[in-house]
Amino acid sequence: MSKKLLTVTILLIALACVLPFVLTNYRIFQATLVLVYAIALLGLNILTGYNGQISLGHGAFYAIGAYAAAMLMDQAGMPYWATIPIAGAVCLVAGFLFGLPALRLEGLYLALATFALAVSMPPILKAHFLEKLTGGVQGIVIVKPDPPAWLAAAGVKLNADQWLYYFVLAIAIVLFIVGWNLISGRVGRALIAIRDHHTAAEAMGINTAIYKSLAFGVSAMYTGIAGALGAIAVQFVAPDSFTVFLSITFLVGIVVGGLASLSGALYGALFIQFVPNIADELSKAAPWAVFGVFLIGFVYLMPTGVAGALRALTRRRGGGKLLQPKEALP
Repeated sequence: MSKKLLTVTILLIALACVLPFVLTNYRIFQATLVLVYAIALLGLNILTGYNGQISLGHGAFYAIGAYAAAMLMDQAGMPYWATIPIAGAVCLVAGFLFGLPALRLEGLYLALATFALAVSMPPILKAHFLEKLTGGVQGIVIVKPDPPAWLAAAGVKLNADQWLYYFVLAIAIVLFIVGWNLISGRVGRALIAIRDHHTAAEAMGINTAIYKSLAFGVSAMYTGIAGALGAIAVQFVAPDSFTVFLSITFLVGIVVGGLASLSGALYGALFIQFVPNIADELSKAAPWAVFGVFLIGFVYLMPTGVAGALRALTRRRGGGKLLQPKEALP
């Protein structure tokens, strides 16, 4: 990471730390959801952007993470912070196992397989034999965590929304650092090699089966952690909150934000959180038609996503060579 990029990153983190003190509780809640979605989109980008595997089923992993956290908090009395790694581990295993049979599938066939996963998740959560665990169609209501006592003892006064924002922000920073190290290292180079030329990657000795399954597992882990954090923030989980539309929304987020870009996850999260609200304010009668216009405009004007457009703009101002999307660094 260059010094300039490091400086910008530190400034952005500092700005993020100040936001809860200048925003209303509702805006803090929205900012928390942006961070949650950014984590989920980062996970999907690892799979689709860097490894080239199209998934239309990541809403299912988001649901698994959300329900894992909700059930552990509601039925096992587990503290909220302890449910996060468990939700991530459960989704890591689920994603890795799903990735194994999916190795035989490519392109649209893989997309259809993951689409089937997303479609089947709500009925599974509503199943009668799971109703005692999942709450059936009624879902599970959980309590938003209060700030820890040691903060008050230290003289730091935060309300529940502010504390949860900082909690999610800390996890997001850690996961983005881990993602950057993963993509910048040998694993990331292997994933990109498989995406760009599967046969050549095998010829170079890369175990494509393991790396593709690993990409599925890590991607699902990120999305599951996001699901757990999202459940804690919203304080409620229900099957109808995790329809196939959620999976499509995640895919829209990484395309708009920028494929194969870590920063694109944040831009995509801002898009899927705020643009639907803006569309609803512009037209109460047909908000999704307005959303569609916004989406077409973004794709037409920025075909490489917001991250790609900003990268191209920066290089033009600096007089440097423009990189193609496959050459672009994270």
